[in-house]
Amino acid sequence: MTASESQDSTTVTVEISGVDPVFVFGPEDRLLKAIEEGFPEVRFMARGNQVEISGPVVQVALAKARVLQIISAVTTGREISPADLRRSEPDLLSQSILSSRGKSIRPKTSGQKSYVEAIDRNTIVFGIGPAGTGKTYLAMAKAVQALQRKEVSRIILTRPAVEAGERLGFLPGTLSEKIDPYLRPLFDALHEMLDPDSVPKLIATGTIEVAPLAYMRGRTLNDSFIILDEAQNTTGEQMKMFLTRLGFNSKMVITGDITQIDLPGGASGLTIATKVLDGVDDVHFAKLSSKDVIRHPLVGKIVDAYDEAAALKAQRDSQK
Repeated sequence: MTASESQDSTTVTVEISGVDPVFVFGPEDRLLKAIEEGFPEVRFMARGNQVEISGPVVQVALAKARVLQIISAVTTGREISPADLRRSEPDLLSQSILSSRGKSIRPKTSGQKSYVEAIDRNTIVFGIGPAGTGKTYLAMAKAVQALQRKEVSRIILTRPAVEAGERLGFLPGTLSEKIDPYLRPLFDALHEMLDPDSVPKLIATGTIEVAPLAYMRGRTLNDSFIILDEAQNTTGEQMKMFLTRLGFNSKMVITGDITQIDLPGGASGLTIATKVLDGVDDVHFAKLSSKDVIRHPLVGKIVDAYDEAAALKAQRDSQK
């Protein structure tokens, strides 16, 4: 690695070793082009197994660190896409939660990084934020990681079947057919993170349990990683019931979006919990925002537009 400086500009050359440069630059240099988008003042020149970086001293240093992080990630077998580079902050590329089926699952924003770290540090974590921020997906990745590391003996995934009022006995079909519409998103995520053939076996043995919230009543959940999804649709009574299921050597993650409450009436148990449990030791509230949305870029703009409309409505209502 060589460097030459002239006043406020500099040129450095990064040599790629231990991995094919095509994996670092990407097909048709797509990864390199994605890096260039993030550093418009910097010039990149790829030659063989080297990349020359020229421009302002500070920007070159940051760009060089970015390239080195990509080399490190690729060397350890992590798959990186141009979209990852556009979304991710520089220090996130090396942090992988889970690798499955050729895909690496990792936090892609600083908000997601803080959320994942909070799950590591606390027994109960609330992940609160709009759609597309990875609240449930990252929690499930941490649950699968904990199971694979034998930190827990089972995973329990649950969500309120609010559309049916949780009176599932009145719906036609078997139990599986009754709960499928409410739990299908959780099953889909599981199949992304585990061998699809292994999921039915893990469910059959009770290692993974996916059930409506109503089925948690009266139980004590020991040695488990428990995720409550769509928690904004719980009542205050349901939320208290769920939280008091916590057993020894267990961890809970509760996810929800307080702007999408579907309850027919009354206060959301998630909203109540943010007030009642604020300041309780070993309980953490992770707040995600439109900046953490990792779906189509337009989703973040939609979230912001609705938030602004809600704020304006609240302002008008207060003036009446």
